[in-house]
Amino acid sequence: MMKKEIAHIRKQFKLDHEMLKIFDIFNVYIMKESNEIYHYERQPFALLDREKQELYMINFKKLLTGELDQKMFELKFQEEAEQPTQVLLHQGLVTGNPEEWQDLMLLLVEKMLVDTQYEQDTVVTFVRGQYSRPTKARNEEAEVSEKDEMFANLFILCSVNSTEQQRKTLMFDYVEREFKYNVFVDPIIKLNTPEQGFFYPSVTDNYSDMNRILYCAGKANEPNPRFIEQVLNAEKTVTALEERAIFEDIVKEVAGEQLDAATIAHVYEEIHRVIESNEEEEPPKLDYKDVGRMLSASGVENVTMERVERAFQAVVDDKNYEIKASSVIPKFTSKSIKIDTKVATITVSPQDLKYVRQVNYQGKRCILIEVDEDAVIEGFTLSTETL
Repeated sequence: MMKKEIAHIRKQFKLDHEMLKIFDIFNVYIMKESNEIYHYERQPFALLDREKQELYMINFKKLLTGELDQKMFELKFQEEAEQPTQVLLHQGLVTGNPEEWQDLMLLLVEKMLVDTQYEQDTVVTFVRGQYSRPTKARNEEAEVSEKDEMFANLFILCSVNSTEQQRKTLMFDYVEREFKYNVFVDPIIKLNTPEQGFFYPSVTDNYSDMNRILYCAGKANEPNPRFIEQVLNAEKTVTALEERAIFEDIVKEVAGEQLDAATIAHVYEEIHRVIESNEEEEPPKLDYKDVGRMLSASGVENVTMERVERAFQAVVDDKNYEIKASSVIPKFTSKSIKIDTKVATITVSPQDLKYVRQVNYQGKRCILIEVDEDAVIEGFTLSTETL
């Protein structure tokens, strides 16, 4: 599933969108004390009050917002899981019976309750529906609209949301003209901050991929491993943060602990070039041969494929491990790199890192930044010193 495909789906989650149909919504309320289902209800989404529909749409868009491999993860299902969730979800996807779909989702909720203690009362929301994608890009000169030929994709979306108690308030009664103390006992469902959820099935090149599922974490780089493996029966995932740490450790094994900024910048440029030149549907990955070529091209000395292969084996215990290129490079055109010092924090983009150096001046380490224009601080232009 590509970033553009997720974005296309997310844009459809708004009321009255002609390319999105939500058939049913099913809510399950779980009590934190007993860890049991307290209440559940299913109804056609169209019968909800419009204000409720709007709140749910906001929740679904929030769930599907974030970067791939940071907040959203495309996962393969385990091949030999007992009572596999993939089968359960597929049955729920193809059944035309709302009651059967409800029963299947209840089975999934029961899997969520096993060996789990929720800290707050929790609401699990399921919707089933259909979204559409054009079969081809629109031809501006043609009379036929892109909407005349569409892929119609069925889906199931799940959002897990915690609740919170409302605050005690002091209110003014206009009729009685008096101040009143008011306590609301009904909990608030935190629809603006989903804890986690999923979208099934994943999508590749406009086609539904029944063997994959899109898992959505509540916070970046914090997927729930138990939910992924025990509830979804999907394979473990590695976050972009973890992949970056793996890449850094491999480079240190080969090049040592210290590198100058120009070399690091050159490595990032090589990775960026690989990403930009990729023409495959799948995002590009780096094996030990790719990393070796990049380090050699960046000026790192004494790089051999044998050394890089051993580094992969030492760090991840697998010389054939492949690293997602997009995970190891900060955002290339934004100031995504932080240089922390005791005096200041400097932010630069990977493409501008080549203008930064650490130098020794009068026995002291200094950060030297090459600039094309005068630096201005609080309206004052700094004078230029010659070292």
